[in-house]
Amino acid sequence: MADIFASVADAAARNAGLAATIAILAALCGLQVLALLRAPEAWLPAAITVKLAPGESIVLGQHELAAPQADRNHLSLRRDAQDGWMLRNLSASRQVVLMRDAGEQRMGSVPLQAGQRFQIDSALFDVQAADAGSVTFSRDGHEWRYDGAVLYRDGRQQANCPQSHVASKMLSFWNRYARGVLTISRPLSFGGNLYCDNRLGLVQVTPGAAQLARSNGRLQLSAGNPDGDRAAVLVLNGGVQSDLRKQEAALAGVNAIVVGHTRFQLSADADRLTLKPSRHIKLFGGPELKLPEQVSWQWQQRALWDDGHVKAVWIGLATSIACIAAGLAWTAVRVRGGAANLGMLPAAGCVLATGVIALILQRAGYAPSAASSLLLAACSLLLWLALPGRLTLLAAASVVLLAAGLLAQLELGLGAPESSWLRYYQKSAALLAIGLGLGAMLRLWALRQAARGTHLRQRSIEWMLAAFAAVALAALAAQVLWGDETGVFDLQPVELAKLALTALTAHCLALRFNWHSGPQRLSEQGARWLQLIAPALLFIALLGLSLVQVDDFSPLILLLVWSTVMAFAYAVAARNHKLAAALIVMALTAAGAIVYLRCVGTDDLIRWGFYADRFLVWLNPAEHPHTGQQLLLGARAIADGGWLGADHWMGLRSLGMSAGSAVQIPAVQDDFAASFFLNRHGLAGGLLLWVTQAAFLAGIAISAARAYKAGAGAGGFRHAWSGRFRYFALCGGGAFVLGHFLLSWGTNLAIFPIMGQPMSFLSAGGSHLLFFLCPLLAFSAISAPSLEGE
Repeated sequence: MADIFASVADAAARNAGLAATIAILAALCGLQVLALLRAPEAWLPAAITVKLAPGESIVLGQHELAAPQADRNHLSLRRDAQDGWMLRNLSASRQVVLMRDAGEQRMGSVPLQAGQRFQIDSALFDVQAADAGSVTFSRDGHEWRYDGAVLYRDGRQQANCPQSHVASKMLSFWNRYARGVLTISRPLSFGGNLYCDNRLGLVQVTPGAAQLARSNGRLQLSAGNPDGDRAAVLVLNGGVQSDLRKQEAALAGVNAIVVGHTRFQLSADADRLTLKPSRHIKLFGGPELKLPEQVSWQWQQRALWDDGHVKAVWIGLATSIACIAAGLAWTAVRVRGGAANLGMLPAAGCVLATGVIALILQRAGYAPSAASSLLLAACSLLLWLALPGRLTLLAAASVVLLAAGLLAQLELGLGAPESSWLRYYQKSAALLAIGLGLGAMLRLWALRQAARGTHLRQRSIEWMLAAFAAVALAALAAQVLWGDETGVFDLQPVELAKLALTALTAHCLALRFNWHSGPQRLSEQGARWLQLIAPALLFIALLGLSLVQVDDFSPLILLLVWSTVMAFAYAVAARNHKLAAALIVMALTAAGAIVYLRCVGTDDLIRWGFYADRFLVWLNPAEHPHTGQQLLLGARAIADGGWLGADHWMGLRSLGMSAGSAVQIPAVQDDFAASFFLNRHGLAGGLLLWVTQAAFLAGIAISAARAYKAGAGAGGFRHAWSGRFRYFALCGGGAFVLGHFLLSWGTNLAIFPIMGQPMSFLSAGGSHLLFFLCPLLAFSAISAPSLEGE
């Protein structure tokens, strides 16, 4: 232990930046500990028991179920003498999902079968054929066929609707020629006066009165949620008629139900039904609540320090801390060489394994406590600082930004009146451990390879980049086919695609500068031309995804920022002063255009239909109270924060306490995380955050400049390519981070129309952290010792 402390003290004495970084990290982690200590007691129901006599019924809702996102009267429970417990959904806008071993059933929906008839208001349809792939029905002499993606009228696909967006037209064109699983699912909507696209018009029926869509491998008819008057949706099977809006289902064989995003495990006795809630449970200040006579709660206290019976995370944390201490001692004894570098390898493996265990437990419903997540995140950041190598401005700023982001997410989780808000902090801590653990292993492997003087062959690197691009394209295709704008399989493939685009573009630009140093034969030059234009495929894929899948234009702005920065980096490297000056003028013109649009309005863009609703909300949020709520609540939270935060102590007095009205901002954990940060810590705290973000971008610029200098002064092809590759890769990664900073601050401060992009390091963007930020930090850290060696 004496060797450990002596090694740390010696390193701190030789590097004042490391000492300052460790001090700031310790302060931020200390604030997290203080927030946990000051968090008030919170209670929630561990089990809800409903006791009914045969023939009795009861209405349950948000109050009785402790489900914050449920309606006041959401469902009706009835005990039938023959069929047992029966459930009916009373909510007009929110569904109830029944979960059985065989699959899920959404209340208010039913799969169509041949021979059935269904009626929407007064319109009656006859089902002629139905299977897992398509359904055919008829009315008034017309035959309709729907395959889950396209609606055909008398065998012909309907034309696009008037004023359809480009995305809708592209989807329609794709589905016309695609087959099977390649089609992109789109629901069929009944109602309105238009026969176009996937709309089936019905006279005097509100648009969206009913929907037909694919769910659980079958096409199911469901009652819609129209803005106007609701229409009756009936299914007639022989002589039996059922109203989907009043559908009642038996709970026999049902394992769980989902009501307003709150999941309840079910267990039924003769006269009792027990519901065990998990996820999205309302918190209470004490174990007292007035409930109906038939309902009783079993209370439990929110646990912030105890993991219950799951001790795997604490065992992993103890092992990680011991391995980090042993690694520091080993490094202190063996100062230089590959043997010293291997001393931290067990610590990196333990942190990685603990992060994986924490993530699996959270997905299984046994989330680690906030205390163990705090210690896991602190171990990950300490490991990153303890790895061999000189501390750079980029690494120091990134560690501070990560710690500040975790503090903000913990404050939001402790201050929200709902149990599920802490999951953002717990997930970020687990993903940070995974990302930094993998990054640490890559850093140690790179140091080992450098010490031995071995390098990857150029052809191997190109095959790795090609495979990376192929995986990114496949992930984007999966999101288009089976996901939505929130991602697919709980992931955001676009983050992986941004990283692949950056790496592939850096490789191609590095080849462009070394064109005359490589092969000279015509056949090999043709292959190299293909290598140079390869990033265009990924760029077009990202552009198409933003147009088709995402309902805002933020990816377009993000790609524009990236393209501009990469073009400027090329101009600087090529010493093309005219191109650099033109890009600077374009950037200044774009800034002036934003100011002009903000002052005089956007009538032209509105007439063109370019996301008119977002521009209207941006200009006059008070006239659009529903869609402008996010902007108005965010502005109010920033105003309440002032210069020193809502508590006038830069958030120190409110650590661990209620988050107030800021928690009501939609997507406050992602797109509007900056609004919460300014509300809690004030503009003074925001200025400190801006300075740290500027230091991070400056660190990337410095590292990129050193990489280009090393490449320009290299004598061999490999060394020249390596330096230029690192230069362009760092510029591309920094461009995406800069774009996220600009879009997020512009959205929160109403400089831009609302655009959904997380703020790097601050928002709870799991995919952005794991698939983009952590690889970027690992690459920059690996580049630093390489530059020192060259």
